[in-house]
Amino acid sequence: LYTVRLLWKVLGIDDYGIYNVVGGIVLMFAFLNNAMIASSQRFISFELGRGNLERLRRTFSISITVHTLLAIIVFILAETIGLWFLNEKMNIPIGRMTAANWVYQCSIVSFILNIISVPYNACIVAHEHMKVYGYFGIIDVILKLVLVLITAVLPFDHLITYAVLIMILSASMRIIYSIYCQRHFEECHFLWFKDNDLIKEMFSFAGWSFVGNMGFSVRDQGSNIIINMFFSVAVNAAKGIANQIGNVINGFAANFTMALNPQITKRYASGQIQSMLDLIMNGCKYSLLLMSLVVLPVIFAAPELLSHWLDDVAPYTIGFLQLVLIMSLVDCVVSPITTALQATGKIKKFQIIISLIMLSSLPLAWLVLTLYANPYLVILISIGTSIIALGTRLVLLHELIPFSYKRFLSKVYGKCLPFALIVGTLSWYSYPLFTTDLIGLLGYFCIIFFVELVSAYIIVLGKSERMKIREYILNSLNK
Repeated sequence: LYTVRLLWKVLGIDDYGIYNVVGGIVLMFAFLNNAMIASSQRFISFELGRGNLERLRRTFSISITVHTLLAIIVFILAETIGLWFLNEKMNIPIGRMTAANWVYQCSIVSFILNIISVPYNACIVAHEHMKVYGYFGIIDVILKLVLVLITAVLPFDHLITYAVLIMILSASMRIIYSIYCQRHFEECHFLWFKDNDLIKEMFSFAGWSFVGNMGFSVRDQGSNIIINMFFSVAVNAAKGIANQIGNVINGFAANFTMALNPQITKRYASGQIQSMLDLIMNGCKYSLLLMSLVVLPVIFAAPELLSHWLDDVAPYTIGFLQLVLIMSLVDCVVSPITTALQATGKIKKFQIIISLIMLSSLPLAWLVLTLYANPYLVILISIGTSIIALGTRLVLLHELIPFSYKRFLSKVYGKCLPFALIVGTLSWYSYPLFTTDLIGLLGYFCIIFFVELVSAYIIVLGKSERMKIREYILNSLNK
């Protein structure tokens, strides 16, 4: 968050908006990569669950081959359709088109490097070496802060300089991840395999994943482009800031589910269906709880928080942030459910329906903005599609495995909604009383956090969970 604040000051509002919207064009092709991430993680975790080392080696090597081919396809698309769209259709100031093209090319290189390294990351997740993400994540964040400081003092165009430095950092981190995997996992050594059945199975899974992820990519990145077509890059900058904070907060739930997802797939592969269902329920409940702990007080304190964090708060930033956080509360329970659907391997119907729901948000946003020039409406439409997609996932999961709607609603929302109501009400009434200055803001968060912990312990956690916490505290004190 501090790095984003400095980058905002170093680049300025317009250049920060350009960096976000131009990078978004490249991320439009992310649905191709995200599909292969899902495919690689599913098949590698599945083979680990079955304990088949030979097939695991084949799966990894074939994943490397497939991702290399995918990187070539993305490069061709980005340098043709994407480049044309950037230079002919985007609303970018004439004097910054050269810088925008530099950002675009650097983003392409970084994205392609990420594509090629996906199988290595999938192995880290499948083997549940989550501490690696912790260590490397800290290194990555520190280096990004250093790059912003370097950008500020170098006598070159700041936008171009930062884009080039981020590209170099991305390449370096990809190499580090690859070296770690090759030293710690037996299967992470590329060998040429010709296994037509496995290739066909992976491509079939990835092909339908392409369809589903295309919907998400179009909704998320397409909304940035539509906003750019109707408004200025300053509005893109406001949305970019909101997304940056949202991504940081989403990390609380995302890192938790990252550790959870391999176990869901492994338990399905080994036939432990009831155990998998318990894991899904608990995963959704804890994800929603973790997000609520942070999101609820931040939604109400957003104006004061942004005024202390940024020297110059752009118009629409506060509203964007509040809406992005609300959407995070909807989406935070999706990951365990999606992983369970993918574990079955029967994803054709699931991906088609979800993709259509997500794609519908783009024409709706276009239509609404032609009638009412309010950029908030784009996020509101995205929230609506997220709610519909969540309900659809639950219906589809019920068709594939013995999944109970009643148990899910009772265990997840039956526990978390009363908690959210209490904390939300307290946040609403206490915010004006405390947040007159920075000390008051800190006091507000401390009081709300204490109330959240007590409420979560009493309302959200079950009897056995409370007992485990008491035992843990007593054991820690005795030591």
